[in-house]
Amino acid sequence: MKPATAHPAPAAKGADAPAKPRLTTSAMIASIAGEGQRTKPAPFGHALVECAKTDPSIVGMTADLGKYTDLHIFQQAFPDRYYQMGMAEQLLFGAASGLAAEGFTPFATTYAVFASRRAYDFIHQTIAEEDRNVKIVCALPGLTSGYGPSHQAAEDLALMRAIPNMTVIDPCDAHEIEQAVPAIVAHKGPVYMRLLRGQVPLVLDEYGYTFELGKAKMLRDGYEVLLVSSGIMTMRALEAAKALEADRVDVGVLHVPTIKPLDTATLLEACAKPGRLVVVVENHTVIGGLGEAVAGLLMREGVHPAFRMIGLPDEFLAAGALPTLHDRYGISTDALCAQVKGWLK
Repeated sequence: MKPATAHPAPAAKGADAPAKPRLTTSAMIASIAGEGQRTKPAPFGHALVECAKTDPSIVGMTADLGKYTDLHIFQQAFPDRYYQMGMAEQLLFGAASGLAAEGFTPFATTYAVFASRRAYDFIHQTIAEEDRNVKIVCALPGLTSGYGPSHQAAEDLALMRAIPNMTVIDPCDAHEIEQAVPAIVAHKGPVYMRLLRGQVPLVLDEYGYTFELGKAKMLRDGYEVLLVSSGIMTMRALEAAKALEADRVDVGVLHVPTIKPLDTATLLEACAKPGRLVVVVENHTVIGGLGEAVAGLLMREGVHPAFRMIGLPDEFLAAGALPTLHDRYGISTDALCAQVKGWLK
């Protein structure tokens, strides 16, 4: 299979449609905001600073990625509570566990690939097994980097939700991140949260949404299709639902930000409505993530809707521009619409 190109092929000669603009290498970085979309800068960093103003136990820690996880905002506000551990992720999480044992609330940041793969045993043994109050906040979740498998955390949710004592969160936008940070401060115990950094889209404020740890929320209802989603795929699901209205397809969107523990009551009630296609949509491999978690729940409880999953394939993904890759792997808005319409035929 050829690798994804960094720009789309030119339009056919004589075609009426104008050629798409050439994508540059900047399209490989983790920016998922659409053109003209409302955004908010560094919501995690600013929310953590607000929490730390009234909670002296909060400390910020990173493995040489403060600028790239928005923890530099915390560093500027509280330099004496900021720990730069260097390029040593295992040391980062071991030290975070030790600080938690002494009563601190460490927020440890890095890229999702480094936490879920490079330092997995240290998180498993020193944090989760001891039930330490460490908050692991990780950038570049799923396919939000175009730099290939070394930086694409396509399997982080599967790995983290398999660890006992670990709470797992996949927020959608800046609005939710701002609310999730104080919620996980209040929660006692280890947390793994995916992070959107930089200029983060604003979506959920338009739906009157409030984050609650462990709760799924119906953002819009629909009688033909129910899209069950988390993270950036909730943004895509909402876009797809609006686009499908033009084809007279009535689509609901159930946002599930807490992957573990699942909001089983809300999921069972929503998926049990008769005559509705249920599609789980996730920015994660189809192995072991939200889709299989929901499928397992429905099977165990005897709820059997027409069921499909949209996620990343069980393979090492290509490098390239994010718009190209999202189209290629079926998680762009256009790809979601095409798949749903295909299943309804």
